[in-house]
Amino acid sequence: MSCKVGIVLLNWNGWRDTCACLQSLSLLCSHDFDAIVVDNASTDESPSHIANAFPEITILETSRNLGFAGGCNVGIRHLLDRDCDLFWLLNNDTVVEFGALQALLDKARDDKRLGAIGSAIHCADNGNRLQAWGGGYINFWLGRSRHFVRPVPDQSLEFITGASMMIRREAIEDIGLLDERFFMYWEDADYCFRLRAAGWRLGVAGDSRIRHKGSASVGRGSANMDRYFNASAARFFEKHAPTPGIAVWTGAALRIGKRMLSGDFQRAKAVWAGINQVSEN
Repeated sequence: MSCKVGIVLLNWNGWRDTCACLQSLSLLCSHDFDAIVVDNASTDESPSHIANAFPEITILETSRNLGFAGGCNVGIRHLLDRDCDLFWLLNNDTVVEFGALQALLDKARDDKRLGAIGSAIHCADNGNRLQAWGGGYINFWLGRSRHFVRPVPDQSLEFITGASMMIRREAIEDIGLLDERFFMYWEDADYCFRLRAAGWRLGVAGDSRIRHKGSASVGRGSANMDRYFNASAARFFEKHAPTPGIAVWTGAALRIGKRMLSGDFQRAKAVWAGINQVSEN
């Protein structure tokens, strides 16, 4: 039975990365897939650059930056109306290798109870270095998440990273879309915890190889990244942790302490601001 795949690329001031990702998708072996780009109110004329390079690609433009969850939901809703069976959320700063989609499809066909499937994600600058085996796990005592950096059984997975996550239509119809209260970061973990709570399983297609830059939108190691990350972390633990206060404040204390020790007081303040952003709402 053939499955129609909808691919969602979210772009925000990153048309060069998006075009490189679309180019890699164009080289995939023949599949019935529909790739679209959601432009999250870019200010660098991204839509025109992407349209000039790939005139056949549908570009959906939002009126404001909706964040990762909100932007992806725009794409998912559009593709739901196109009768897609599987929805591949793919970071725009990724490049897919030749068999990446086929491996995901094979995994999806093998187990109908897999609600979300991840890829073997490798570093863009070192294809031999594994960045994440699909996803990772959460430490509720220390208030942090960690990626698996070696192959593990599917049963060990607690979440699939949104850098490459294929979601089954039936799972979306069961639990709904991404939670748009997560502007950036942790929305993938939240979604997978919701899937698992509803009886769906997670899996990794190890032969689906993706190369990923990471933090291309906000900048790795930036104060903006810390603010978004910690606001979303606090929201996640308040939703899912058995003792939210321990997870939220232990995680925040560890991240603030690490930045204070390195003398990066601006980022320490950003961690605090992110936590307070949620506690004040």
